[in-house]
Amino acid sequence: MSANLTALAYLAAAILFILALRGLSSPESARRGNVFGITGMLIAVGTTIISPDITSYAWILGALVIGGAVGTGIALKIHMTAMPQLVAAFHSLVGMAAVLVAAAAMDSPASYGITDAEGHIHLASRIEMALGAIIGAITFSGSVVAFTKLQGLVSGNPVTFLGQHLLNLVLAVATVALIVMFVRDPQITYFWTFIALALVLGVLVIIPIGGADMPVVISMLNSYSGWAAAGIGFTLQNSALIVTGALVGSSGAILSYIMVKAMNRSFISVILGGFGGDTATSAATKTDRPVKAGSAEDAAFILKNAASVIIVPGYGMAVAQAQHALAEMAEKLKATGVRVRYGIHPVAGRMPGHMNVLLAEANVPYEEVAELEEINSDFSNTDVAFVIGANDVTNPAARDDPASPIYGMPVLDVDKARTVLFVKRSLSPGYAGIDNDLFYGDTTMMLFADAKKMVQDIASELG
Repeated sequence: MSANLTALAYLAAAILFILALRGLSSPESARRGNVFGITGMLIAVGTTIISPDITSYAWILGALVIGGAVGTGIALKIHMTAMPQLVAAFHSLVGMAAVLVAAAAMDSPASYGITDAEGHIHLASRIEMALGAIIGAITFSGSVVAFTKLQGLVSGNPVTFLGQHLLNLVLAVATVALIVMFVRDPQITYFWTFIALALVLGVLVIIPIGGADMPVVISMLNSYSGWAAAGIGFTLQNSALIVTGALVGSSGAILSYIMVKAMNRSFISVILGGFGGDTATSAATKTDRPVKAGSAEDAAFILKNAASVIIVPGYGMAVAQAQHALAEMAEKLKATGVRVRYGIHPVAGRMPGHMNVLLAEANVPYEEVAELEEINSDFSNTDVAFVIGANDVTNPAARDDPASPIYGMPVLDVDKARTVLFVKRSLSPGYAGIDNDLFYGDTTMMLFADAKKMVQDIASELG
């Protein structure tokens, strides 16, 4: 395959990747976006395989078969509720791939075409290798930590210790110093030392980040994996990898910005961590405040006598896998003439778009799902806000209490609805570790139960 045809094929793949991102920006076009992305990847991989630079196909075909089999098995078995940790695991593989490619190029630079006539690695290639490998190492170890937190293998609480930020700073400065030394004199010792430091730094960057910030972590690691791929793309002199990495890196960075804006926090404050855990101290929960509790029968009566209902899903719905039961309940309400919509907060769940994916899995019509900015003004004209598993993103303290740790964070104004039905197992705080004033509102009825069972019981009462 000629160089011109290869460049043309890679250009076509890059265009398809751009169209894929465009399609994934909306639920209505997401399926088409996936098709564009798959097609672009097939073109990119196929073009690389038939390149005249490839002299042996045994390892390549073996890797494709093994990787394809593993990927297919995971795709068939994974539950939508486990998508966040799956995404984190995949990010780790991208990071490690970048490290291994850089190591291979370091071991045999001539075969990668990155040496001069005297056999020395080009200056630009040294910089590209170092940056790609370091970003890849941070992505790998950070993603592994994120996976263990999301999977529940370790606590999701922030892990902090005295001098943590100073240690991170020292490691970062040492890593930069080693990069400079490597660029001036590409010794293998420098290479593996800054890789080791980057792996440690990746762990230390993620461990202080709690559950409340997990959506930002996922998008941030997504961005890191893209920049790692782009850096190694320069080493491999592969334009498709450079463009793809840049697209992933920039889109992940933009998404991270959107996430932190949705939480009214700065990106630096997220990276510094220490905010949000899976449990809170007993002092954070004011259990002596009066609460109005109800049953499935009470909720069904209120719902079927309402003219409009806005359902607000959160991570509790995902854990209980209640999305199908929720969709069934909504269909029964619509059959009686009730207008039903869904309000989604940008950081509801454990990754961007988590709730949208779960609702799509339950075949909830796209036109019934609205983001915070679209639906927030409608709560004051709504009969019932049905909150299922969402906590911090519905806490009115973020709007009304300047002393609250989440003050200023945009929230869904569910408390402005005429009645609030809140499905939750207990009065425990959310990931931010603070009490939710909504629990004690005059118009709030708490429905204490497993989310899926409660919704199923309500659906049964609706007939």
